[in-house]
Amino acid sequence: MKRKNFLTSILPAAISFNAVAKSMDEGLLKPFRIPPALQPGDIIAITSPAGYITPEDIQPAIKKMEEWGYRIRIGSTIGKRDYTFGGTDAERLADFQQLLNDDSVKAIMCARGGYGAVRIIDGIDFSRFVKKPKWIIGFSDITVLHAHINSNFNIATIHSKMCNSFPSDWLLAEPVQKETIESIRKCLADEKMQYHALPNAANRHGNTRGILVGGNLKTIESLAGSKSDLITKDKILFVEDTGEYLYSIDRMFWNLKRSGKLSQLKGLIVGGFKIKKDDAGDEFGQTLERIVLDKISGYNYPVCFDFPVGHQKNNFALKCGVKHTMDVNADGCTLTITN
Repeated sequence: MKRKNFLTSILPAAISFNAVAKSMDEGLLKPFRIPPALQPGDIIAITSPAGYITPEDIQPAIKKMEEWGYRIRIGSTIGKRDYTFGGTDAERLADFQQLLNDDSVKAIMCARGGYGAVRIIDGIDFSRFVKKPKWIIGFSDITVLHAHINSNFNIATIHSKMCNSFPSDWLLAEPVQKETIESIRKCLADEKMQYHALPNAANRHGNTRGILVGGNLKTIESLAGSKSDLITKDKILFVEDTGEYLYSIDRMFWNLKRSGKLSQLKGLIVGGFKIKKDDAGDEFGQTLERIVLDKISGYNYPVCFDFPVGHQKNNFALKCGVKHTMDVNADGCTLTITN
């Protein structure tokens, strides 16, 4: 190919690449949009974009949310099952899309996690949602939705327990169960939110402020390089996980480090990690705290361990895409929503 023709062919590509890079940089600077607070009588829809759930299993959640003053709409995937999924990919996509497009629905609660959201995320049309945002609620596999929405559209979402975590008997529920469920109501009603984690000797003290993003660590790792890749620059990042070996957690944190997700944080929050016991004679030899601190040794921002978020009873609702202050000191960590 002649040099003139070669230059002619690569210039449009270079211009296009620069335009995309500029767009991404501008996207990082755009403020997040926060969906409206819910009012009495508003509709919360329940759907299963991932694992299956029975109509009976969501009754405690329906009862409690109705007590909060909301009306409940049950999506078509509730009760459907395609092996481990809440219906086929097409059924789950159609149900989520219909509720996303329905202006009368003010919030969508995902019934449970499991696996499946990544199988439908590229088929979802968010154009109407971008014009009229509504709260998307859930955690675990629903991290796919949080990351995709936060990074692509700068719209806030709620990382919280789902229908399968509501206690069947409210009177017999432990105080922490009640508090975490009530935190969902507070988020939806736009009440002031503040959280406190007990001291951990491995914490790195400091005070910072930034937009909160995060979710399930394994899911965040799996989204790297995709359209749903989580943008962490200048953010407070929180992570949690369950059922992983220490070596696997180490590998995931290496992914965060090598992909640049740890280098420009405002702060790091490490939530609950239910760790599998190493096989005898094949011990990894490091604690969770050591794994994390090794990966961030070259960076200077506050770090909190044992924060009350994750696959555990003390899993409080967090608003992803909303500005928070994070204060880590000898008394522990305090995370507060900041206007």
